[in-house]
Amino acid sequence: MKNLTNNLEPALSQQNRPDEILLSPHFRLNEFLNIAKYPDNKPTLQDVVNMAYGCLLLLEPARAIVGPVIVNSGFRNSRVNRLVGGVDNSQHTRGQAADIRPADPRQFQRLVDFLKASSYTDQLLTGSTWLHISWSPFAQPRHFVRLGYYR
Repeated sequence: MKNLTNNLEPALSQQNRPDEILLSPHFRLNEFLNIAKYPDNKPTLQDVVNMAYGCLLLLEPARAIVGPVIVNSGFRNSRVNRLVGGVDNSQHTRGQAADIRPADPRQFQRLVDFLKASSYTDQLLTGSTWLHISWSPFAQPRHFVRLGYYR
């Protein structure tokens, strides 16, 4: 039997369009991929499971507090991660991170406060209008918070 974490084949096919795949009630896979700009940015099944974990335990609860949340950047394969200047060990490459912002900019501090308090937050790095949030499905979250990290 194949182990899902060793499955390196992309989870997407002609039958599975990313705009049709729900990761959670309010988040679709295509929000995390930017396929229009990076057509080869396709996650493995394990990456998709990791994204769903983050959506269900962090992004959906955050959305309940601040309203709609916009994903600026989610999953990145290693090539896309290099193109955008991501660090080599980025959790984005495993579907364990997203750069987000609230649809209503007035809710930004409330979003930061919620994610800062969440026991599921692995890493929270903030800018002035967006933030990086990561989660760790297979390890104890580090709860590393750095406010004002992105200037």
